[in-house]
Amino acid sequence: MTSVTRNDVPVVLEGDGVELRVAPIGGGLSVGYLTLPQGTDMGPALKGLPDDACQAPHWGYLFKGRLRMLTAEGERVYEAGQAYYWAPGHVPMALEDCELVEFSPTEDFQKVIDHVTAQAG
Repeated sequence: MTSVTRNDVPVVLEGDGVELRVAPIGGGLSVGYLTLPQGTDMGPALKGLPDDACQAPHWGYLFKGRLRMLTAEGERVYEAGQAYYWAPGHVPMALEDCELVEFSPTEDFQKVIDHVTAQAG
């Protein structure tokens, strides 16, 4: 069994106030700690992926803020205190400063991280 705290997890993406820390925790899953400042729209960074959207599923909890999630089915707003499941094919936008923790299949999430990193470079 693996356990990690936020500060134990390495930063894999950062810039303009966005911070993503990710580490594998076993069972083919990784934990991600994500900070998104108000106004962050992940759409441009996800361009070029299928449907121009994140293709990794995520199970998580929003600790702080409000987040709008765009999907093929429409959009939904999540608020602090809510747990969630986001299927592949989503694009987040921070309506307020957000902090969340999520669990994702390591391989799927790494493909998205690699794409976003290449877009930023």
